Order: sequence, then C-alpha cells, then structure tokens
Amino acid sequence: MKLTEVLVKPIITEKANSQQDKLRRYAFKVNYKANKLEVKKAVEEFYGVSVIDVNTVVVPGKNKTKFTKAGFVKGVKPSYKKAYVTVAEGEAIDLYANI
Repeated sequence: MKLTEVLVKPIITEKANSQQDKLRRYAFKVNYKANKLEVKKAVEEFYGVSVIDVNTVVVPGKNKTKFTKAGFVKGVKPSYKKAYVTVAEGEAIDLYANI
C-alpha cells in the first residue's frame, strides 16, 4: 500500500486534544487495510516526527434511524479504522497549520 493512501485524516475532538497535551498521542482515521508499520512510516514521513508507539482500533458501524415525512428511514453508518500514534518526548505535530 502506498504511504499516501494510509492516512485519511486527523481526528480532532476534545478527547484527542487532551491526549495530545498530556500523552503526546495523536489520533488519525486510517485506511481499513493499513497495518501498524505502514501507519508509523506514513506519520514519520509526512510530519517529520519519530513515532514510539501505534495503537489501532476498528470502530464498528452504528445503526441510525430518522423520522421523516415518509416515515422512519433506517441506515447504517460505515465502520472505520482509527490509529493512536504516540510521538517521542519533546516532539509535536501541528495539525492546525493548514486551517
């Protein structure tokens, strides 16, 4: 798999931001087929930091229902893979540089 296909987007939530400050851990949405070694190489190449640890989680899809004029509409949100990347002491990733 190409390294440009591994990282989909960074996850920016309150929980992820608190982990960035306290634990130097960053969350990314990654390709479903990517493994830990590919995630590590991609983060090191794109952000120029040294990665200590990578943890991956598969987030299951959820059932969703909406009430509309036509009645109840049922659907499923897709599942995705998430990676928590811990960087070395004294290093950081600037996720807000492109905003």
